[in-house]
Amino acid sequence: MKGKIKAYNNILELIGNTPLIKLNEIVKDIPGNFYAKLEAVNPGHSNKDRIALHILESAEKKGLITKGTTIIETTSGNTGFSLAMVSIIKGFNCILAVSSKSSPDKIEMLKAMGAKIYVCPAHVSADDERSYYQVAKRLHEEIKGSFYINQYFNKLNIEAHYKTTGPEIWEQTSGKITHLVASSGTGGTISGIGKYLKKQNPNIKIIGVDAYGSVLKKYHETKEFDEDEIYPYRIEGLGKNLIPTATDFDVIDFFEKVNDEQSAHSSREIATKEGIFVGYTSGAAVQAVKQLSKQNIFSKDSNVVMIFCDHGSRYMSKIYSDKWMNDQGFFDSEKTDLEKPIEYIK
Repeated sequence: MKGKIKAYNNILELIGNTPLIKLNEIVKDIPGNFYAKLEAVNPGHSNKDRIALHILESAEKKGLITKGTTIIETTSGNTGFSLAMVSIIKGFNCILAVSSKSSPDKIEMLKAMGAKIYVCPAHVSADDERSYYQVAKRLHEEIKGSFYINQYFNKLNIEAHYKTTGPEIWEQTSGKITHLVASSGTGGTISGIGKYLKKQNPNIKIIGVDAYGSVLKKYHETKEFDEDEIYPYRIEGLGKNLIPTATDFDVIDFFEKVNDEQSAHSSREIATKEGIFVGYTSGAAVQAVKQLSKQNIFSKDSNVVMIFCDHGSRYMSKIYSDKWMNDQGFFDSEKTDLEKPIEYIK
């Protein structure tokens, strides 16, 4: 058989061009058309592949990093995995300061990708020397020639999604998108996509999803940082206890807050009703849509795109663990139908 071998040169060539999937059962009682941008199809299983590749390749072009450079970053898990993956291919070393809120699955995955990991307490202030922000900064200062990604304050975080995810969604919807719903952590994803979509059509509504216990929604509405808004919550990669400059608040029309329990159940519901195995923030996005539907935000002509950020395999010890859900008090009398018993045949 004649012809060339059809193969990618390396795993990084698979980043981007993720599919848009119509949702059916989980939104059947809500007017409008709803779609999921499935970022778990990226080779690193999350939307963070996009920023890892873009930021590191931008630094390479500027001569800031070369083979052997140590890459340092704070992460709840996904960005760290993507950075570790890119570092393997490009020959960088990778050190990650990880929040203790990250699932054990994520931390083990980072270890498997050859990264050096520092697990830092989640429920301390951002300026505490033990926080993953401060640990990463200290390591950057101590390791000569290292490169600190600093995704929360790096404008390239926004640019990566402005150049890739935004145009993909616009093309996939033939410009018919009316609403974007995206969880906001660093804010790069929603800001980059939102900036691109608003440029094409200023009438598109950009809706951020925030967590109870986070400061983002109130800051967006008042431009005031309120420490009284901060308290521990369980959702990873959503919300913040600081104000990231990688969030362009002017692009976002409004935020909807969601809680841990309902978002966890929505994640499990996406799996059982749509057959799509997603992470915690995807459930948060669907939960936000459910809440917004009660406010008559959507009509039969709405075309709503939700960002499904990552894959459910990273949450096996959390939202997909019946024991964890039960320990959190998430299996009340109304939700026990989601707890599927396993029968062992002897």
